Amino acid sequence: MPHSEGAVHVLRAAGTALVIDCSAPVPQVLHWGADLGPLDEDAIRALRETATPAVLNNAPDVPRSFTVWPSERDGWAGTPAQTGHRAGLATTPRPELESVHAEPSPDGGGLIALGFGDRIAGTTARMELRLDPAGVLAVDLSIQNPPDAPGAYTLDGLRALLPLPERAEELLDLTGKWCRERAPQRLPFAFGTHARRARRGKPGHDAPFLLVAGTPAFGFRRGEVWATHLAWSGDGEYLAERLPEGAGGLSRVIGAGELLRPGEVILQPGERYDAPTALFAWSDRGLDGLSSRFHRRLRARRGHPSSPRPLVLNTWEAVYFDHDLTRLVELADRAAEVGVERIVLDDGWFRGRRSDNAGLGDWLVDEEVWPQGLDPFVEAVRARGMQFGLWFEPEMINADSDLAREHPEWILAPREGAGATSRNQQVLDLADPAAYALVIERISALVDRHRIDYLKWDHNRDLLEPVGRREGGDRPLVHAQTTALYRMLDELRDRHPGLEIETCSGGGGRVDLGILERTDRVWASDCNDPVERARIERWTRLLVPPELIGSHLGAARSHTTSRHTDLSFRLAVALTAHAGIEADLTASAPEELAVIVAWSRLYKELRALIHSGEVVNADLSDEGAQLTGIVAADGARALFTWARLATSADGQTGRVRFPGLDAGERYRVRLRDELGPVSLHQVAAPAWMAGLADGGVVLPGAVLATAGVPLPTLNPQQALLFDVERI
Repeated sequence: MPHSEGAVHVLRAAGTALVIDCSAPVPQVLHWGADLGPLDEDAIRALRETATPAVLNNAPDVPRSFTVWPSERDGWAGTPAQTGHRAGLATTPRPELESVHAEPSPDGGGLIALGFGDRIAGTTARMELRLDPAGVLAVDLSIQNPPDAPGAYTLDGLRALLPLPERAEELLDLTGKWCRERAPQRLPFAFGTHARRARRGKPGHDAPFLLVAGTPAFGFRRGEVWATHLAWSGDGEYLAERLPEGAGGLSRVIGAGELLRPGEVILQPGERYDAPTALFAWSDRGLDGLSSRFHRRLRARRGHPSSPRPLVLNTWEAVYFDHDLTRLVELADRAAEVGVERIVLDDGWFRGRRSDNAGLGDWLVDEEVWPQGLDPFVEAVRARGMQFGLWFEPEMINADSDLAREHPEWILAPREGAGATSRNQQVLDLADPAAYALVIERISALVDRHRIDYLKWDHNRDLLEPVGRREGGDRPLVHAQTTALYRMLDELRDRHPGLEIETCSGGGGRVDLGILERTDRVWASDCNDPVERARIERWTRLLVPPELIGSHLGAARSHTTSRHTDLSFRLAVALTAHAGIEADLTASAPEELAVIVAWSRLYKELRALIHSGEVVNADLSDEGAQLTGIVAADGARALFTWARLATSADGQTGRVRFPGLDAGERYRVRLRDELGPVSLHQVAAPAWMAGLADGGVVLPGAVLATAGVPLPTLNPQQALLFDVERI
């Protein structure tokens, strides 16, 4: 519950607290992290005093302060919250507090809203800090050029920044590339600025995803950590900054904001800029504690999927551009036999689309390929008891398309001409009202005609030179393009209640909580190689819960890496997410289909657990192995995947703890063998596993969760599933 003590406001939820002192011209964060418990006057006085640093030699003659809207006026020499000017003037903003509103929430957390005026910049601003019941802090900033302002105000940046304590000594964020998204990287929290900037018109395959600062050697289950995520699908900036000034919350800072291009936001009198939401979370239980908070936040949303997540078959790696009705109906037959509940017809159904070099923008069914339209296939899918979905890439356009020939001015490019294509395509200016109207009407017409249940929404290139030819030309439009996308997604869902949308961007190039406010699933990567996928999804789950992550069974030889893997390993990796199939089932042998049927049944048995439980990860010294799990909210059941991705120096594991279990309980452990044979690098299993095949083994929680048990030695690219039930 929010609490007021004089000019100090406190938000508390789920063991975390935010304490803000509003007695100065600009409020100051006195504490962000563990709940401090009841705060009396002495405690508040002590927090204020300890937040005031010494006055150093060769420094400003008053104590420096780091405020909620940091600026040079307060002695802050790091990155400011706000940068901007009026035709080169008014470059030193001096916000001053004009209003405070604190609002309690019956579920914990609440809102602190701060209003500012600025006589130097001539702007007004608002900051809203919302702590939700999961303990995630959302920071929303806005700035307005007043209606009576003398002219335009150019905004160059607006960032949400929070202080960190001295003990935050290490940083972790993510990077990657196409088909190897969300690869972790760690570094010391050194002096200077660690800045990650996405200038791709989207977060990108190399997106920071989540910037984490923590105590030394923090892991999945250990350490105190602080993190930020920018819920935005355009250009973005993350930063962790350390200055030498020392105490008082001055030395370490973490934050994020939209990365604005020159001249992108010019506020005319009366106009306002609303920054994307920056999310912050703290945990004293390592990275898994952060995941738990973010997952709880997402699952509490009004529009979060609540029905069982259907088993999907996507046609892309089964048929590619070869859209033949007879072949596709045969594929639907096999899909129905193995238990698929939704079929998605991927790229290749619209005019001129026989390869990836033509047709984007012409969202009309190709009469040459589909002489009777899509109706026969849609009817065949529905007759077999399955839902129907369709692929689009609405934000892109091929030069070889009727739309590009009719409206070259709709291409997002400089007046001097478009630059090089990427994947043979350019970007369609969705911020142009006419382009927006055409695209949404064509999509909506197809959704209406075929009662489409699901859209796969792709976005396959970076936005390079993303400027519009309207309004004089060459005005940066990433912000406008992103908000137009959000508006289109919102409008489609309003028009078609129940429509689900998957966000894909060449796989995992646009995975963020901004796009997930408007979609129901992310395609984590175009890579179905289970070795790569196991790593990608493990780190995607840091922010996104399993039910929102699409994971598909691919072919034995990976489409993207050419690696061959066993069916059992591919099935194990695809199981613990929103499962699907991305393979030609018509080419599968009967014995393979039988195993896939068993996997389908297993997914349907376990998906209620997988899509609601808490994600856990064991901290292992062996980077070639993973023990990941999902534990039911009541702790009664858990599913663990023990996987080996590569060989290691150790011949076998020592005692491995099963995270998330209760040391005071007893559990029955079973081995789920529905996925087929697994290759082991051992003559005999560890002794405790002797009874797993005969109804399971009962072990104390103290052994499983605290002491740990030795696990089987697997050959590379193998996995086992442990089904654990409390007794």
